Amino acid sequence: MVYTNLKKYGLSDRFEQEATMYGGFALARITEQHRDLYKAVREDGYAKAVVSGKLRYSSGSALDFPAVGDWVMLEDDGTDGNAVIHHVLTRSSVFVRQAAGTAGDAQVVAANIDVVFICMSLNADFNLRRLERYLTVAWDSRAKPAIVLTKSDLCEDLAERLVEVEGVSMGVPIVVCSSENGDGFDEVSARIGTGKTAAFIGSSGVGKSTMINRLLGENALATQAIREGDGKGRHTTTHRQLLLLLNGGIVIDTPGMRELSLYSGDVSRTFEDIEDLATQCKFSNCTHSDEPGCAVRAAIADGSLAEKRFGNYQKLGREINYEGLNSREREQEKINRMFGGKKALKNFQKSLKKK
Repeated sequence: MVYTNLKKYGLSDRFEQEATMYGGFALARITEQHRDLYKAVREDGYAKAVVSGKLRYSSGSALDFPAVGDWVMLEDDGTDGNAVIHHVLTRSSVFVRQAAGTAGDAQVVAANIDVVFICMSLNADFNLRRLERYLTVAWDSRAKPAIVLTKSDLCEDLAERLVEVEGVSMGVPIVVCSSENGDGFDEVSARIGTGKTAAFIGSSGVGKSTMINRLLGENALATQAIREGDGKGRHTTTHRQLLLLLNGGIVIDTPGMRELSLYSGDVSRTFEDIEDLATQCKFSNCTHSDEPGCAVRAAIADGSLAEKRFGNYQKLGREINYEGLNSREREQEKINRMFGGKKALKNFQKSLKKK
């Protein structure tokens, strides 16, 4: 079958080949998700879709369910424009976070993406530790990360901010943007080639929708002005959606994240400088606390490594180690790290009562 329409939505030879394994089904890409209801684009147009009972039953976790950007195999359910999703094709990349308010469940933010644009505004949203967190997940997604600094027109110390971001980016491309004068938008567009998919990730109100509107050449996404009180934008995107750009690229817009809890991540890539320093320590099992000959502590002492960056490195490493534990095991792990075990916790509680 010749896929003329789906090529515009990023269909590659790899997915086209895998689709031949499922005869009798139609190849499609998920473009929107509203809880359990999906919108998918097929060669002959759009369809509303739901997950089949068999796929739902066989899924081991939320990771097995379709997400925006996924390539899936559909079957018409007999009604006009409606379909059933029977298979999710193997992902080339996936941005995953721990779902909010759950005990370790995963949530797929975007699938089969080539570039992850981590958006952070240069006013009230600016936070290096949060940026490190996003980079840790982005590197783990298998997509290429890029940092987009928005609202540069509201930043009074741009040069200083850029130096700070460069200090934690570890070579990741940095683009400075402003919706007021259009700076940076051409560079962002150039990084989304024809048939390539990019996801825009970031906190609520950093200007993702405004940027995508600019790339689309129309006001397809609702936006709101920043609040005067704290300089923060208002959250506007309510669901994930995939959109075609004028230059032939594809973007996935995502709702702003109030928090990004790690389900998995690549700390080594994000904190490559600290990992390199660790290889220079006198002892191979150095904990970087008070051992003699510790290269990490020496770098902190001479100012070449920020104490806060090292602290975040340790924090994110501990957080990732919780992966795969259920709620009870996670709680036990926290107790072990904080007190040395339940017995030590009880002794601590007794001492508090005596005091």
